[in-house]
Amino acid sequence: MPSRRKPWHSMAKGLLLGCLFTGLLLLFYSYTIAPSQATMAKAPEPARCSSPPTLPTNIPKGSCWPKLDVVFMKTHKTASSTLLNILFRFGQKHNLKFAFPSGMSDFNYPSFFKRNTVHNYQPGDCFNIICNHMRFSYAEVHSLVTPNATFITVLRDPAHLFESSFQYFGVLVPFTWKLTGRNKLAKFLQDPDRYYDPKGINAHYLRNLLFFDLGYDSGLDPRSPQVEEHILEVEQRFHLVMLQEYFDESLVLLKDLMCWELEDVLYFKLNARRASAIPQMTGKLYQQATDWNQLDARLYRHFNASFWRKVEAFGRERMAREVASLRQENKRMERICIDGEHAVDAKDIEKPSLQPWQAMGTKTILGYNLKKHISHQYGQLCRKMVTPEIQYMTELGVNLWVTKLWWYIRKLLHI
Repeated sequence: MPSRRKPWHSMAKGLLLGCLFTGLLLLFYSYTIAPSQATMAKAPEPARCSSPPTLPTNIPKGSCWPKLDVVFMKTHKTASSTLLNILFRFGQKHNLKFAFPSGMSDFNYPSFFKRNTVHNYQPGDCFNIICNHMRFSYAEVHSLVTPNATFITVLRDPAHLFESSFQYFGVLVPFTWKLTGRNKLAKFLQDPDRYYDPKGINAHYLRNLLFFDLGYDSGLDPRSPQVEEHILEVEQRFHLVMLQEYFDESLVLLKDLMCWELEDVLYFKLNARRASAIPQMTGKLYQQATDWNQLDARLYRHFNASFWRKVEAFGRERMAREVASLRQENKRMERICIDGEHAVDAKDIEKPSLQPWQAMGTKTILGYNLKKHISHQYGQLCRKMVTPEIQYMTELGVNLWVTKLWWYIRKLLHI
């Protein structure tokens, strides 16, 4: 009997939370988004931001100039939180101006990005870095940065991305509640059309999520000529499309493109799951997941090919040397900063300020403990490199009252 009551108990709690959170978001919308839209209607906005390109200072003669204006289209489940940390640190280092959301950690996702969702936005405002989750709208984003801004994003093998998204977001997608058995992923992929409702709440998380995040219709017929048009449009708009599977090589290309220092692209993996929480994708499951995400598969194949063309142009031997240097420096920072030199389970993280955001119902995301005695030279860098997204945004002055309220509700109800 207890085994029957538990799902209903969980569902009731989920329903209550869903109603609560929806109400809060509607309240948030009415007090922030709606008034700003009304203001926009009265005063036409300029097509572009009005500031000149940002120029670095103290550059030695003969050196290349670091690029300071960057748009990172933050896709889901692609190691994008690690890259976000890199951009936060770089922005702080150079006192750059971020475009941040208001109240939440994303720009009203899954709605299309609107410039009036930027905190304290005023017509003509210009920003150096835009990097939080959004559903991409090129015209809106482009209007907030200078013409020389660099656009970057990151992709991941669609089968593995789907698995990660299914495990992380599945509980938020009501049609998955009908799935039974221990391996719900395999059950879903046996006959996805039986369960999938394209108009269902949060359905976008479980099909062609990359295509959706980039602002396109994730339900397009894969044979439609629009698919190829959209892929070529991404290629035209983005200066660098990185690959999660080749993250170090991607960072080397980014460093070269932006004329940054090695220190600027050092990292510790953030928002990574513990190995035991990652199910093995068998050959059959992998193929089923790829077939289910055909638009993302085409997108990934295209940019996998273009990525290796960039590597060839960069030079294979040079790439190997720079990747080795990056990994060596990352290991050195681990020895300096990390207690035990590895990530730990959420329950073993000592400081609440270093606790990462967890998926509902699970605590599979790893985090870090800092060493007790770190030299003054590295103390600040070590702390920044392990600080999760929500806490780092708070440090940067972002008021995340909606996100924090949701966090407290979850903590109160133990979900």
